Amino acid sequence: MKLIKVEHAYKIYKNGTTAVADLSVSIDKGEFVFVIGSTGSGKSTFIKMLYREEKPTKGSVIVGGIDVAKLRNSKVYKLRRKLGVVFQDFKLLPKLNVYENVAFALETLGLPNDEIRPKVLKAIEAVGLKEKTRNLPSELSGGEQQRVAIARAIVNDPKLLICDEPTGNLDPETSKGIMKILDKINRELGTTIIMATHDKELVNRMKKRVLVIENGVLASDTKKGSYKVHESIKNTD
Repeated sequence: MKLIKVEHAYKIYKNGTTAVADLSVSIDKGEFVFVIGSTGSGKSTFIKMLYREEKPTKGSVIVGGIDVAKLRNSKVYKLRRKLGVVFQDFKLLPKLNVYENVAFALETLGLPNDEIRPKVLKAIEAVGLKEKTRNLPSELSGGEQQRVAIARAIVNDPKLLICDEPTGNLDPETSKGIMKILDKINRELGTTIIMATHDKELVNRMKKRVLVIENGVLASDTKKGSYKVHESIKNTD
């Protein structure tokens, strides 16, 4: 079943820059998909359209049955409830501990405490931080902070997890640990994962589906793909 269906999508900014041009792609439930491309290729814009940080200028972007292009600003929360997003810079609340950071996502939805607690503890355990529920972000390593961000993103059992350069600030060994967690979430929970990255080794090791976006268009789409060294990508690394 198609969880995401993008058809002839364009994103043209007010300054005339075309970030995405006539892009069409479908992603099934339960897939793990890497999105790669050079800086300025349009991959970040594509990712942002999926969670409605950006709105397509033309075409359709359908996520979980919701047409992002037609979604009013006041209804964006309906889309966000269906997915989780993990960023490169963690975006944790510094004065809240691990438990409180993860719980905050559910509190904003108005869930009662007796529903929040088991969900939060389950998410924290899934990322291997059961012993650090009371630690503040400043007391955690970069890898541990990213695990908290992942726990927060999956606490509401989303069908889709969007990861925008989640290992960009981490060393190679820590990145491997984060990828093991994401792979486990994909395999055991059936969560669809879409991940933008520049990490060649990581992409080559995982052997997942790889979308290459260059100059705003889909340059290639390969199942069990690798990080294809397009000249433009090579020059940015």
